[in-house]
Amino acid sequence: MHSIAALIAAAGLTQAPPVTPSETADTKELFHLEEVWNDAHIHGDAEVLDSLWADGFVVTVPRMPAISKPDALGIWRSGHVKFQRYQTSDVAIRVYGDAAVVTGRLQRTRDFNGKTVDDDWRFTKTYVRRDRRWQVLAFHASESPTETTNR
Repeated sequence: MHSIAALIAAAGLTQAPPVTPSETADTKELFHLEEVWNDAHIHGDAEVLDSLWADGFVVTVPRMPAISKPDALGIWRSGHVKFQRYQTSDVAIRVYGDAAVVTGRLQRTRDFNGKTVDDDWRFTKTYVRRDRRWQVLAFHASESPTETTNR
């Protein structure tokens, strides 16, 4: 009987803490904003991206210098980038009060200045809540590791 009690106690220690109602609402809102982000990229909607991005927003991605919000909006408004695919997976959201971190995988296909480019990245977004509204402060991506089989 003692071992059953120990197993139950141990199981309780490994469970995640209960989610508070505000965390659930925040997480739902952030998942929704992730969909809005993806749709805006597919449709080239600079106005939606402008509202999603906080002042001070910075993009850091492979093979490019860091890009500020005004520079990123300039690229979008120029029409030089068009996405055929912008798909995320393995998305995880962690809320820390008025900040949140979203991680996942991004696979995208884009036309950039007449060239088609495929990207397979792992990404991290940092959201901040200001005036009861979530906005992205930073987007960072790195190449997804190539899968190797050593079996």
